[in-house]
Amino acid sequence: MAYRAAVVGGSGYTGAELLRLLAGHPEIEVTLVTADANAGATVGDLYPSLAAAYTDLTYDRVSPADLAGLDLVFLCLPHGQSQAIAGELVDTVGHVVDLGADFRLPVADYEQWYGETHAAPDLVDRFAFGLPELYRDQITGARHVASPGCYPTTAALALAPLLAAGLVEPTGIVVDAVSGVSGAGRGLKVTSLFAEVSDNVSAYGLLTHRHTAEMELALGHVAGEPVQVLFTPHLVPMTRGILATCYARPVAGVSLDSASLLAGYGDFYAAEPFVHVIDGSPATKATLGSNAAHVTVRYDERTNTVLAIGALDNLVKGASGQALQNANLVLGLCETTALSTIGLMP
Repeated sequence: MAYRAAVVGGSGYTGAELLRLLAGHPEIEVTLVTADANAGATVGDLYPSLAAAYTDLTYDRVSPADLAGLDLVFLCLPHGQSQAIAGELVDTVGHVVDLGADFRLPVADYEQWYGETHAAPDLVDRFAFGLPELYRDQITGARHVASPGCYPTTAALALAPLLAAGLVEPTGIVVDAVSGVSGAGRGLKVTSLFAEVSDNVSAYGLLTHRHTAEMELALGHVAGEPVQVLFTPHLVPMTRGILATCYARPVAGVSLDSASLLAGYGDFYAAEPFVHVIDGSPATKATLGSNAAHVTVRYDERTNTVLAIGALDNLVKGASGQALQNANLVLGLCETTALSTIGLMP
């Protein structure tokens, strides 16, 4: 018998991507999909690419009470909205996987970086931080999971082996990352208009981007001590993908070279099906449509700097694919079920 699932907020990009992935899942059946703004429309009306998989599924206005008894609920909601309904779900459904930021951070960090009071602080500790490659033990032992953001996933996977091995200083880390416009969601925004994005590259969230806190959380977890990151995101004129270029200083007295660092990365991720350590430079298109992350690392002797680079599809490994990876783990299924490591061809 299939696990019964709902996708709450299923009309946005992450919700639609999740529906695409779940269409190929042999053990999870989507029985409900919600979208208040598109209630009454069929999934195929909104996303013709999904019409063959969801011939009769209609977006509904569904209250938390209507979800009670389901095995799995994915929350694909705008920031702040999961807090409003999670309290009615955590004890009435089997598992909640939240794709938003509401339960990723400790309450104090959330309130510092988001500048607002958390509406459900008592629930935060009931969600595991959903980056499987770094938190798998906590995820498999948890009932509910908060999947991390796309930027933190990319940067953390690119840098984690260095900090886990104590090879670089935990402060002074710099992350410069670029993302496609789908990361801003499906809602209408001036900054997402074609005329604004096309032929343009712009930095945003200078010094204050909220995903900084998640990077520091995940990297501090593997380092075993606080980590400090300076993060600058950039919007580039493409639809999907993230490339993070990260810089760190070696710990005094360690001897580094690129070959040994690459070998160390290979050992660190040897058992990880979705992280591929490559010799060349990662590229976003190589990960398009897949749940894979491509990472590489170099040591520059001239500047005494370690360079780590990661690439992934922000809608898959950076969002919906990772959420499904987490769902597989909490359900006790094979972690790779319905998730591909192979990117689409150009």
